[in-house]
Amino acid sequence: MALKKYKPVTPGLRQKVTVDYSGLSNVKPEKTLIKKLTKTGGRNNSGKMTVRNRGGGHKRRYRVIDFLRNKEGMSAEVKTIEYDPNRSAFIALVEYTDGEKRYIVAPDKLKVGDNIMSGETAAPDVGHAMYLSKIPLGTSIHNIEMTPGKGGALARSAGTYGVLMSREGKYAIVKLPSGEVRRILLTCKATIGTTSNPDHGLKVLGKAGAKRWLGRRPRVRGVAMNPVDHPMGGGEGRASGGHPRSRTGVMAKGQKTRNKKKHSSKLIISRRKK
Repeated sequence: MALKKYKPVTPGLRQKVTVDYSGLSNVKPEKTLIKKLTKTGGRNNSGKMTVRNRGGGHKRRYRVIDFLRNKEGMSAEVKTIEYDPNRSAFIALVEYTDGEKRYIVAPDKLKVGDNIMSGETAAPDVGHAMYLSKIPLGTSIHNIEMTPGKGGALARSAGTYGVLMSREGKYAIVKLPSGEVRRILLTCKATIGTTSNPDHGLKVLGKAGAKRWLGRRPRVRGVAMNPVDHPMGGGEGRASGGHPRSRTGVMAKGQKTRNKKKHSSKLIISRRKK
């Protein structure tokens, strides 16, 4: 979709850039597929703030997404392409031939009226969910499972995709959006194509209030605090602090945080780009 710029009739509109949503279906979400979504404001069950800079934001309803794509061998027609406030990619409402409706993460270039399928009989076309053992090499894929039958977990945000590079025994070699190359079992599923809304990263909110609508409160820089409040606080004048680190002392640049004993480390061929 194209980007939309605004005439600078107010200071907040001067820099604002949004995605043009005119290509989406102008409908309300499917009632049977929405759930209540409660806000935490960054507080845990005892009311203590455990995550800073959260709170407020527009009220939302959660859209139940079918990441499993487990209705195999049955065709489904795309009824709508909709905006989802809970994710960066768009979602598509599909209706199967038996009348059941489900939401899926919409692939790019999927249109209303298209038919999609899942399973062994599916063809390698956009929106079809297939096993990694059946997908042609070099294909762009998204909504990739990590554990068979658990549902898609990788490459689900706007404009992302992985590439199926090769097969090796019972594993497929997949290059992920981060640049990491790893082994994934051939019995896992993935959806053909890239995710929708590739221009999401080019949006400019234009004003602080737009961030508040998303549920984000103001963030104070560590170097602007006192020494008692942050490891990088204090100093005379505009002191930039010591080594960049978080409030809890976790280094910001280059410190390894991954557990060396993690079971899945043996499946990673090369780590993500630094």
